[in-house]
Amino acid sequence: MKKRILLTLILLLCVHYYIAQTINPPIGRIAIVADGNSPDPDDLGGTAISIALIKAAGLEDRLVHYSHSCDLVRDDRISEKAEKERHHLMQVACDMTARRWNGFKHLTFFDAIWQKEETINDLAWAIQSSTKDNPLWIIEAGEPDIIGMALQKTAKEKHKYVKVITHHPANDNAGDFYKWQEILDFGIEEVRIPDQNIKLKVPIVQWDWAKSHTDSRIQLIWTIGKLAEVDDVVKFQKGKWDCSDAGMILYWITGANNNGLKQGTVEDVKSILLNYIKENPEKPRGPKRKKKKK
Repeated sequence: MKKRILLTLILLLCVHYYIAQTINPPIGRIAIVADGNSPDPDDLGGTAISIALIKAAGLEDRLVHYSHSCDLVRDDRISEKAEKERHHLMQVACDMTARRWNGFKHLTFFDAIWQKEETINDLAWAIQSSTKDNPLWIIEAGEPDIIGMALQKTAKEKHKYVKVITHHPANDNAGDFYKWQEILDFGIEEVRIPDQNIKLKVPIVQWDWAKSHTDSRIQLIWTIGKLAEVDDVVKFQKGKWDCSDAGMILYWITGANNNGLKQGTVEDVKSILLNYIKENPEKPRGPKRKKKKK
């Protein structure tokens, strides 16, 4: 029995050590440009997990821009009504996750179509603030057009301090106004990692740990990802829980081009989030009842 207890303690210490060692972000700030309004609804889960991972890593102050719905021209595969729903769902995924996980009051989550000018200006400001010692890492979680428009508005000498992380050519080649080569022509640094769908678009049962978790913050992110699974616009999400774009966040918070995790898994996400939940238990909800005077 004593040996079993000792072995358990050693394993727990190893897990804690592993988590502490994996959070090793590069210098600089991070910006995320996602779609979610296009026919592929995976950005719902990807957004919720991305925000939660950044908070769990203690890096919320380094997130300086987040925009969604960056697919600027509606695809015929999605109706106007369904498109409008997606905008609202993506806004909820951003705002509700940020509020429940806390720490993002400094940030406005922009809708890239409904707040196009503000979105471009906000990202341009982040680019313009970049220096050698404080570069900007842009997560390309959707089409590249907003990134191109923001780069177009900024000084060319700043572009060498901008790094764009991408994992799938489907995003690179989907722009309606900018091709990927045109983004590269601005002089930014391309940071390409393997396709994150391979290990982060998985059978939904692999997320039962989140579905049945007692902490409502974990339940929330599962629910948001489930919304994508029940989507009736596309069929390829059926039976899947997909947070593939969050793999780029895993890569960044674990070191990026300094041995960052290039092929993230559900277990990686689970370990980081549950470690945070353990260290930061959920506070009781609801107002405290006032004691009645006798």
